[in-house]
Amino acid sequence: MLPGQPPTFRQPSAAERPWWWRLEDASGQPVEVAGHSDQRFATQGDAESWVGEIWADLAEHGVAAVTLFEHDLQVYGPMSLSA
Repeated sequence: MLPGQPPTFRQPSAAERPWWWRLEDASGQPVEVAGHSDQRFATQGDAESWVGEIWADLAEHGVAAVTLFEHDLQVYGPMSLSA
C-alpha cells in the first residue's frame, strides 16, 4: 500500500507550466475538449510531444487546428490537425 500525498504537495502553478495549446475548430474558434483543453506543460518540448501523441483524438472531437502559447504569448499556429 502506498502512502497518501505528503501535506506539502500542491499542483504546479501556471507560471511553472506556462506552455499550453488553444484547440480550435475549422473556423478558428476555441474548442473545449474534456480532459484536454486544460493541459499545461513545463516546456515547449513537452507540449509538442503531447500534441504529437494526442492529435488524432483531438481531431475526432472536432479540433481542426492547434495554436501554441507560452503564457499569453502566441508562439506559433494555428497548425492544422488534418492528416
